[in-house]
Amino acid sequence: MGDDLGDEWWTHEGNSGVSDAEEETQTEKQPTEKTNAKIKPEKRKRVTEKTVKAKKTKKNEQKECIIPQKKEIEDEKSAKPKRKRKKTITDVLSSSEPKPGCPADLQSLVTQYFSDKRSVIEQEELKLLDSCFLSSNDLTHTLSSYLKQVCPKWSKIQKQHTEKSSVVLLIVCSSALRTIELIKQLTAFKGEAKALKLFAKHIKIEEQVKLLQKGVTHIGVGTPGRISALIEKEGLGLQALRYVVLDWNWRDQKLRRMVDVPEVKLDFMKLLENGILNGCKEDKIKIGLF
Repeated sequence: MGDDLGDEWWTHEGNSGVSDAEEETQTEKQPTEKTNAKIKPEKRKRVTEKTVKAKKTKKNEQKECIIPQKKEIEDEKSAKPKRKRKKTITDVLSSSEPKPGCPADLQSLVTQYFSDKRSVIEQEELKLLDSCFLSSNDLTHTLSSYLKQVCPKWSKIQKQHTEKSSVVLLIVCSSALRTIELIKQLTAFKGEAKALKLFAKHIKIEEQVKLLQKGVTHIGVGTPGRISALIEKEGLGLQALRYVVLDWNWRDQKLRRMVDVPEVKLDFMKLLENGILNGCKEDKIKIGLF
C-alpha cells in the first residue's frame, strides 16, 4: 500500500512537472507568435516600399530612354528644309509702292477676263478708245477735288437732271462701309444734289427701287453687285448716266483693290456688260479711275 501511494505521488508530481514545463513552453511560444504577427505587416510594408521604389526607378529609366529619342526627332525635324509659304497679294503689294491706275489697267483687265469667254472678233469690240476715259487720279486728290476736276460743270448738270430712276454720276466701290465713307467725302462737291446708297447690306432691293422712283437722284454710290441687280430689275436706268467713277486705287486692310477681290471682280465685270461698255462706245458714258 505504502509503495503504491508513493508511486502515485511520484507519477502525480512527474505529470505535474511535465505539465508545468509544457505550460512554460506554451507561454514562451505565445509572445513569439505575437511578435511574429507584428513583424509580418512591417515586412509587408518594407516589401511594398521596395517594389514602389523599384517601379519608380524603372519608370525613370524608361523616361531617360525616351527623352533622347524625342531630341533626336526634333533634331531630324530641324534638319529638314522648311517649306516656303506662297506669296499672297498682300505680300506682293506691301513690298511694292502703290501706283495710280490708268485706262490701260482697266483695258487689260477686261481683255484678260473675256479672253476665254468671247471670240476674237467680240474681244476687239470690247476695246475702249482713250476718249471713253476721264483723267485718272494721281493719288493726290480727295474724291471731291477729283470730281471737280473731271466734272467742272456739275452745278449746271445737276440742275438739268430731272429723270427719276436714273442718276447722272455713278460711283462704284468694293463694300458697304466704303460706300458710306465716299458719300461723306462728297459733301464739298455735290452741293444740292441727292446721293443714294446702293449696296445690299441691310437694305432690300425693293426699297432702293422705290427710293429711285420716288424722287430725282443725281448720284448713286454702291457696290457693283447691287448696282448690276438694280439695272437688271429695271430699277435703275442708264439713260441719264454720264459719268462712271471707279474707286480703283483704294485698298482694304489686306491691301487689295476692288478688282483684286474675286467676287467683287466678277460683279464688276457683270456691271460692265450690263450697259456700261455699250454706253462708252456710244460716247454717252465716260469712265474715271479714282
